[in-house]
Amino acid sequence: MENKCTKYEGLFIFADEKTLEAHVKSCSECQKEQEKMDKISELLSEVKPEYLRRKAQKKTLQAACMIFVLFLCGISFNTLDSKYSIVDNIKYGQVVSMEDMGFPVDSYGLIMVE
Repeated sequence: MENKCTKYEGLFIFADEKTLEAHVKSCSECQKEQEKMDKISELLSEVKPEYLRRKAQKKTLQAACMIFVLFLCGISFNTLDSKYSIVDNIKYGQVVSMEDMGFPVDSYGLIMVE
């Protein structure tokens, strides 16, 4: 049984390109490994623009969602403020309670459920 060359991985990771190229030229098994790596590299370079495009779309979608959430929060606060006039009633150090908003509360200040 023939011994297989196991130097490719070590040379690929730890050696410089010249040493790797010299070994690949002299070893047929390492040439096959290098061909596989070249094919993988070609596939990755072919897919890279699509990956970057999708990544950019994802960022754009996230930004749009954040803007939408901020818009909803602003509308909600505006609506609550116009109904309960929260901003006018709150002074520094004052806490707004559910009772101030007109909800029925128990002795602990929690909303009472009947």
